[in-house]
Amino acid sequence: MISLESVSLTVDEFEAIRLKDVEGLEQTAAANSMHISQPTFHRVIEAARKKVADALVNGKAIRIEGGDYVSNTNRKFKCLNCNHEWEEPHGRRRPKACPKCGSKNIHRSPEDRGYARLGRGSQGIIELMKKEVTQ
Repeated sequence: MISLESVSLTVDEFEAIRLKDVEGLEQTAAANSMHISQPTFHRVIEAARKKVADALVNGKAIRIEGGDYVSNTNRKFKCLNCNHEWEEPHGRRRPKACPKCGSKNIHRSPEDRGYARLGRGSQGIIELMKKEVTQ
């Protein structure tokens, strides 16, 4: 395999890009989600975007590393028909229906769409988080 130069994104920089550029949150909302000030969020997102641009333009790999983070062990769901909320452990399939009313009109709870929602292909990041928490 060819060895590539790489740039390193912190987990905070990765999360800032996810919240702002993938989820489409405004900076203030993204900053609140990360529990940082809006000016700090602005500095983090600017640094992250510069690193990603460098990687894209110059053909570098992107590494995501750094920090002590805890991944959520449960996913929260909400039934939009009866407003029942409940948790399911990660690794289980998505529930097919609300356990209270049987409705199929269920979604991830809005407050559960933060750090734990990294998406497919992020298993390496989750493993990195677990590794750093246990060290």
